[in-house]
Amino acid sequence: MKKISIVTACFNEEENVKELISRVVNVMQHHTNYNYEHIFIDNASTDNTVNILKEIAKEDKRIKIIVNSRNFGHIKSPAYGLFQANGDAVISLVADLQDPPELIHELIEKWEFGADMVLAIRKSSEENWVMYKIRETYYRLLQTLSEVKIYKNFTGFGLYNRKVMNALQSINDPYPFLRGMISEVGYSVSTLHYDQPIRLRGITKNNFYTLYDIGVLGIINYSKIPLRLAIFMGTIFAFLSILTGLGYLIMKFIYWDSMSLGIAPLLIGATFAFSVLLFFIGIIGEYIGMIYTQVLNRPLVFEKERINFD
Repeated sequence: MKKISIVTACFNEEENVKELISRVVNVMQHHTNYNYEHIFIDNASTDNTVNILKEIAKEDKRIKIIVNSRNFGHIKSPAYGLFQANGDAVISLVADLQDPPELIHELIEKWEFGADMVLAIRKSSEENWVMYKIRETYYRLLQTLSEVKIYKNFTGFGLYNRKVMNALQSINDPYPFLRGMISEVGYSVSTLHYDQPIRLRGITKNNFYTLYDIGVLGIINYSKIPLRLAIFMGTIFAFLSILTGLGYLIMKFIYWDSMSLGIAPLLIGATFAFSVLLFFIGIIGEYIGMIYTQVLNRPLVFEKERINFD
């Protein structure tokens, strides 16, 4: 029998994990031709999440738990969890129930028809409309800048067969941007569109920093355009500066006694130039930081304990 691995990354999700497991069980009982496991990778939760999972795991050996030694962030921990799965197909499923577990049936069905990857794409969301529009704008920007195809409104929810998982793991990226990596490895893709429900319990763990981190990671990993933009803008502004300087020089010769340069244009020009300079220094810093992370090549996470793994 083939095996389905369902992987859920969680952090302080005590209000959701029990219902999530129950809904997954209800779906998988209709797929008796598959074995399955449900792996939870906990990012050092400070609430009762791990205790709840351990109680359920005592009764159901299909529930497997990895507890991290500390919080390793929203990028490393989910990727590590996916790489620990050994199923013929691996499904990434978040703990907050915004990825409806009932869609697992359709993911498996499309995989059975031959797709190497089945990506769940949001066609609408009940989240705050401002955040939804910001995300849409970001994905549009990323699609424009990226050197590989980026799927708009794809958050990671989907199914990946063993061939795809082996390819992803072989990349050995210490700070993996999975949404870009799946496009980089290629293979056949099928999409599944769904309406994303609002989070009913608990609070989102995504703050401004985590969203910024994911956003910049996608651009830095899959585009050189920001670096080249610095060259283009530097050339353009240098040319404009020369024209402006020549214009002032000519005007000064023509109106030598009456024309006063004034300090305001100098201050405005200097402030603008320094702002542009700092912006591109920041971009270069992001690329250097990514190189530094790659060079260190530290493990994605360190485990505190495992439960129900053979």
